Amino acid sequence: MFNSKFGSVPKFYVRAPGRVNIIGLGFCFGWRLQENDIKNSPILSEGRAYRLLWIFCSSYGCRTRYVNSCGTCENTHSPAGQYQSLVPEHFGLSDLTGMNCLVDGNIPPSSGLSSSSALVCCAGLVTLTVLGMNLSKVELAEICAKSEHYTGTEGGGMDQSISFLAEEGTAKLIEFSPLRATDVKLPSGAVFVIANSCVEMNKAATSHFNIRVMECRLAAKLLAKHKCLPWEEVLRLEEVQAKLGVSLEEMLLITEDTLHSEPYSPEEICRCLGISLQELKTQILSPNTQDVLTFKLYQRAKHVYSEAARVLQFKKICEEAPDNTVQLLGELMNQSHVSCRDMYECSCPELDQLVDICRKFGAQGSRLTGAGWGGCTVSIVPADKLSSFLANVHEAYYQRSNRSLVPEKQSLFATKPGGGALVFLEA
Repeated sequence: MFNSKFGSVPKFYVRAPGRVNIIGLGFCFGWRLQENDIKNSPILSEGRAYRLLWIFCSSYGCRTRYVNSCGTCENTHSPAGQYQSLVPEHFGLSDLTGMNCLVDGNIPPSSGLSSSSALVCCAGLVTLTVLGMNLSKVELAEICAKSEHYTGTEGGGMDQSISFLAEEGTAKLIEFSPLRATDVKLPSGAVFVIANSCVEMNKAATSHFNIRVMECRLAAKLLAKHKCLPWEEVLRLEEVQAKLGVSLEEMLLITEDTLHSEPYSPEEICRCLGISLQELKTQILSPNTQDVLTFKLYQRAKHVYSEAARVLQFKKICEEAPDNTVQLLGELMNQSHVSCRDMYECSCPELDQLVDICRKFGAQGSRLTGAGWGGCTVSIVPADKLSSFLANVHEAYYQRSNRSLVPEKQSLFATKPGGGALVFLEA
């Protein structure tokens, strides 16, 4: 893939959906990329941001060295035991090999388009390639999902799963326990359009995301306790439904009967579960949610169960393909945004404004995508209205504010299902 050579050192690059690229050039600490290697890389183009990264691993820990935006080198060090690479851990390896990497991508950061997960998935594939080992896509997705917990966010595995299990031309229904993906054929008469609100939200730097995860966890435990289930073992709302063997619609009724709409205090939760405040903080809550004063359990549970029902209804409509498929799918997306905004409370004024603008100019449905509190919307637009939709939304949302400074290719674009992460080896 490259014109220049580092002797017999193998070179490769890994691409994850989005896209984020990592080029591996050398599997030992000390190799250096030359300027021509960067310029001649077939996946880089003018205006693209890239970062050259050297990684050195030893029994003393991991050390990285990279060039910052000012052109000077910076160093980081993680002592042994503080940071653990989960791919080598999976194989029981202790003698790790360092590598040189060039990291490149075109996903807007903190935009709800899974840029961090794409980077983690790339890193996982790079590590496997360096080690000369193999894992199934499912195993690697699960390892990468676990890896992101090291940043402090209590995320799930949907982003990592689709990064590996995606196939060109089809959407996927992602299900867990066990992880599996089912093809969903999207309607041919519609296009899905991404629009960036230009409001950035760093999940790892705030507690918003983890608070929602903890509220869902607490709701699951209270529902399980109410139904005489072993609530101590329950972590997710889906587990309560599975243990009871009931439908999502029935879970919504159970939620209505069990949880009240007023916020719960930590003390009330402790009384419901029969535990101490110390046990709540140390055994259930994450470190950055231990000082939260109120938890909205009813709203979060209702959102999760109703959203899961909408996902299954979306798949059913795609399979049955009635004449008004696009309209029906749009209505589900609109309902989803209302629930995200009012019940899960993960929207923001800019997202709500952008959703309204997209609907005004022809989208049958529009909703936030990703974690929320900023980032992007996704809209379903009739194919014959795409050109006018893009032009009108661009003028209404971007040109009338400083948002026009954002690169147009990163702010508003049509998209379609693509393939998953790949490794390209040099011939």
